[in-house]
Amino acid sequence: MHSTAWWPTLIVLVIATFTDLRSRRIPNWLVFPFMIAGMAVSGWLHGWNGLGHSLAGFALGGLLFGVLSMMGGMGMGDVKLCAAIGAWVGPGQLMIALVLTGIVGGIMALVWAACGGFLGELFSGAGDLVFGLKKRGLRPHPELVLDNPLTRKMPYAPAIAIGTLVSFFSR
Repeated sequence: MHSTAWWPTLIVLVIATFTDLRSRRIPNWLVFPFMIAGMAVSGWLHGWNGLGHSLAGFALGGLLFGVLSMMGGMGMGDVKLCAAIGAWVGPGQLMIALVLTGIVGGIMALVWAACGGFLGELFSGAGDLVFGLKKRGLRPHPELVLDNPLTRKMPYAPAIAIGTLVSFFSR
């Protein structure tokens, strides 16, 4: 990670959080230039090694969140945002950011469900996802997918933002 990664990441995460909370979308006009800039800056500052590091972070973010998207529980905007963050911070810091993102996202989901009065429904759905995985494999759960209009959907950019920003302080 280069020392200039935190400020463009902060700007993009604030905009992504705002748009995700407002419209449940993370726009391509935000993530694609951020992604390309991460690769360009890494290559410019650190040569081919920097570009390789950036590409590895990009690939890791896209792969990990891409699997979650294929299973129906993550939007493509979240996937592209994580891949773009990986292009800026590289695979090592991205792993820290994703672990922190998962923790923050879990806490947010619990608070959201408790305040909304559907904590039991949350635990039931989580149980179906985890314990049905062996039978279902990586195929999406038939009901717990973003395409289902009856499924509750939580914007995930705030969790990605908090996890990523905390990862900058953990180094």
